[in-house]
Amino acid sequence: MTVPGSQEGFTLIEALVALLVLAIAATGLVRAAEAHVDSIRNVERRAAAELVAQNRLNEIALGDPAARRSPVAMLGEAWVVSTSETATADPDLRKVVVSVSGANDAAPLVSLDGFRDMGGTTQ
Repeated sequence: MTVPGSQEGFTLIEALVALLVLAIAATGLVRAAEAHVDSIRNVERRAAAELVAQNRLNEIALGDPAARRSPVAMLGEAWVVSTSETATADPDLRKVVVSVSGANDAAPLVSLDGFRDMGGTTQ
């Protein structure tokens, strides 16, 4: 039974405040989801760059002429690959550093170290 003059339900102001709270919460969730997607995309790019670096080290170890080319295309992206070799204490080994970056990246995403046998050992 309804008492004359009583108010039932929400007022317009209460409904608007509830919608405002939901809108703010939804905005926060969307921003968190975007940050997570960006993080996953960055992990994927680093994994692809590491594969490019590992491939380059293997090409160098095999003496493949393709080990000199750059950029390298993998997973729909062009990767800039730079290599440097330095001498070690063992004259038959050279240290190889392979750095991989995206075409538009300022700094390398991955830098991988390896060694190359110069084949000078005799028995």
